[in-house]
Amino acid sequence: MSIKRRPGRLHHTAYVTKDLEATRAFYEDVIGLPLIATYTEIDELFGKERTYCHCFFELADGSALAFFQFADADDQAEFGPDLPTSPFIHVALHVDKDTQDELEARIAAAGITEPDTYVLEHGYCRSVYVKDPNGMILEFTYDTPSAAAGDAGRRATARAELARWLAGDRRNNNPYRHAA
Repeated sequence: MSIKRRPGRLHHTAYVTKDLEATRAFYEDVIGLPLIATYTEIDELFGKERTYCHCFFELADGSALAFFQFADADDQAEFGPDLPTSPFIHVALHVDKDTQDELEARIAAAGITEPDTYVLEHGYCRSVYVKDPNGMILEFTYDTPSAAAGDAGRRATARAELARWLAGDRRNNNPYRHAA
């Protein structure tokens, strides 16, 4: 299949928060994403009039992380923000080495410590993880220079590697962390 057009970048990803000010302080003051828009709206949504506030925090490429908070407690309970707490459910954002270092320093300066922040060396990237005030996990990923060199090969074998896994072959294929 030849796909000629695909989306250009993330516009925004949206979540619900119980506390927009705590969320604003974390994303703007600690992480450094500027609050670029706040919309307060009253809409007929899903069979009921709902009043909510919607805030957008901008990433460097112009995309955003967005958060809703509802005025009505019943609406708030219906839509969240009870987020899954699995470390495998998270938002991963690409950063360069200097930005990752700066983020780690700001996270530490904000008093955020383990288990709410940790680092994983994946081999092909280094990731700093931190929980936001809603329990959502953010990952700030710096790709190692050696990872770019293997990109073409990974793209060429991605389908075959998935087929191998689905067929039951669970052998490791991460040459950065584990010897073949």
